[in-house]
Amino acid sequence: MTEQTYNQALLELVQAGLSALKQRAAGSNAINTATAESHFLCSWMVQALKERRFAKLVAQDLTRWIREARSKGAGAQLPSLFKRIDNQYSAVLNKTQLGDALQAMLTELEESDWLVILDAEVDTKLKLDSDGRCSLIISVEQYQQRIKEQKIVKPITLYVRADEQLLAQAAAKHGLLISQGDKKASLIKHHKAYQVYPGNRQPALALLLD
Repeated sequence: MTEQTYNQALLELVQAGLSALKQRAAGSNAINTATAESHFLCSWMVQALKERRFAKLVAQDLTRWIREARSKGAGAQLPSLFKRIDNQYSAVLNKTQLGDALQAMLTELEESDWLVILDAEVDTKLKLDSDGRCSLIISVEQYQQRIKEQKIVKPITLYVRADEQLLAQAAAKHGLLISQGDKKASLIKHHKAYQVYPGNRQPALALLLD
C-alpha cells in the first residue's frame, strides 16, 4: 500500500471540508453568511481533529486553522482558503516533468525582465545589486545536478526578491508548487528562500495564489 503524501492528505481534508460546507448550505434553514460558515467550519475541524479523521500530516494545519477561526472569525476566510488550496493542488496533482516546468518558468521570468542567475555558487552569505529588478537565483550546483531527464530529482532552493504573488502566479502557470518564503534561511541579502520538490511533494502548505 502506497503511503499517503502531504499533498494527498491536504486535498482530502479541504475537499471534505468544502463538501461539508456544501451540504450545510443545502439545508433549508441554513444561515449562509461568512460568519456562520466560519463557525461551522471551525466546529467541523475541531471534531475532525478530535476523531483523527485525517492523516497526522495535516494535524498542524488543522490546529492552526482552528486557532485562526477562533481568533478572527469570518476574517480567517477559511472557506476561501480551502477553495484556493483545492484549485491549486488539484491542478498540479499529476504533473511529472517538473524540470521542464521550472526551466519554462525561468525563461518566462527572464522575458519579463527578471534578473535570473543560474551560474553562481551560493554556499555563503551573498549580496546582489539588481537595480530594483525582480531577481531569482539558483546555485549552479543545484541547477546543474538536480534536474535530470526533465524531472527535479532533489529539492532546489530559489532565492527570490519580488512580489510573492508574481512568483506564485508564475509557478502556478507552470504547474509548480513552491514552498512558503523563508527570509531567515536565505543566503542572499534581501531575498527569501523558496524550494521546489521532486514530484511537487512539498512537506507543508505551499505558497498560494490570492
